[in-house]
Amino acid sequence: MNDLLIRNVQVVRPDHDDTVIADIAVKDGKIVEVAADLDPNGASRVIDGRGRTAFPGAVDAHQHWGIYNPLDIDTRSESRAAAQGGVTTGISYMRTGQYYLNRGGSYADFFPEVRALTEGRSTIDYAFHLAPMTAEHIDEIDDLVTEHGVSSFKIFMFYGSHGLHGRSSDQSSFLMTPPDERYDYAHFEFVMRGVQRAREAHPELADQISLSLHCETAEIMAAYTKIVEGGDLTGLEAYSASRPPHSEGLAITIASYLAHETDLANINLLHLTSAKALDAAMRMAATFPHIDFRREVTIAHLLADVTTAPLGAKVNPPIRPREDVEELWNHVLAGNIDWVVSDHACCRDEMKFGEDRDDVFLAKSGFGGAEYLLPGLVSEGLRRGLSLPAIARMTSRTPAERYGLGARKGLLAPGYDADIALVDLDSPWTVHAEDSESSQEYSALEGFEMTARVTDVLLRGEEILVDGAIVGDPRGEYLHRPLS
Repeated sequence: MNDLLIRNVQVVRPDHDDTVIADIAVKDGKIVEVAADLDPNGASRVIDGRGRTAFPGAVDAHQHWGIYNPLDIDTRSESRAAAQGGVTTGISYMRTGQYYLNRGGSYADFFPEVRALTEGRSTIDYAFHLAPMTAEHIDEIDDLVTEHGVSSFKIFMFYGSHGLHGRSSDQSSFLMTPPDERYDYAHFEFVMRGVQRAREAHPELADQISLSLHCETAEIMAAYTKIVEGGDLTGLEAYSASRPPHSEGLAITIASYLAHETDLANINLLHLTSAKALDAAMRMAATFPHIDFRREVTIAHLLADVTTAPLGAKVNPPIRPREDVEELWNHVLAGNIDWVVSDHACCRDEMKFGEDRDDVFLAKSGFGGAEYLLPGLVSEGLRRGLSLPAIARMTSRTPAERYGLGARKGLLAPGYDADIALVDLDSPWTVHAEDSESSQEYSALEGFEMTARVTDVLLRGEEILVDGAIVGDPRGEYLHRPLS
């Protein structure tokens, strides 16, 4: 007997160019068979899919749990919001310094506390990327891979001399780095060398060990912020101009050459927002063909622009003008984008906005949005001619493979975790913040019209979302990567 049979669904297969009408049989949390007309008498429980579309649960490879709220509280509420968006696995960025746990020190001391604060609180499966902020962290990379199951790392290229929210900030107090160390291009090079040493020390894992980069150039942003603050621009348009697209392009170019210099072949270019950023990314891929560049965009940057989004959509890199949004879509449709993420960073109203709620430079950067990941990409993607398998590749299969989850996540096929998101492709609805499980009281996509809705989500064969509502206690597990 199987534990579960999901009947009559349109199964989306990232490794095929088409979909099939089939049933999905599940036993012990794993998919055991995908085929038409399976015998319902062979299952303890049957769910009627009613012709809905079954996607592999989304692997949202870019979230920030605990950046503005206590990590244990954020894990509970924001993982519930993620499930609303068809997400069954979230990978959150974490670092030492201000925000998150607000302390420095070694990851040997820091990361067990992260694990303890999240244990038993997440609705979805989860993992972490870590940022080596100090020389000590670079020395810990091998242990983080082998002992702690962290196979992906991050550099924030603008942190050295520009503040998180738009103005310059003293890096030693913000980053809590030793007084004799600098978070600069030299440090970035040494991080790359440290990640590459781990890849060489563990060749069997090398394809699943990677470095991600937030690509913006601090010096360009600092200069343009001074210009913009004295001008006529306001709101998101001002913030975009203060962190101009060529700042992204320049940072991508520098990072790419450093990857070439250090022989680091696995580079992820995060949340690309503009035509210039994509132009630089594609040029670097052609210039350094021996580097496996992966390119990421967020669902918010695909849906919102500086004129349609509220000021609460302030984020780094910024929401851009409509012409940049259209260019992002051109690259999505051309197959140049590897995955789409939420960059979910819940920032509640009382923290998000400054004393003058209309001053974008007083507002904090970042917002939630994982609850709109799959419905947003399906809604807008289908309208633009994006195929269902392409959506599944970008939301699930490709990030799973890159980040060491490909042995269990990202496919609706025998042997894989029964992580399944059922989507009604024709169920119009309007985004309202009050409908989200997130503790954030506003939405960057408020009023956006969706045409597809996530109705049900299963995590390893157990329902976590039924008819749009979260059910059951948290059952998400920490994923020690790479998974075998």
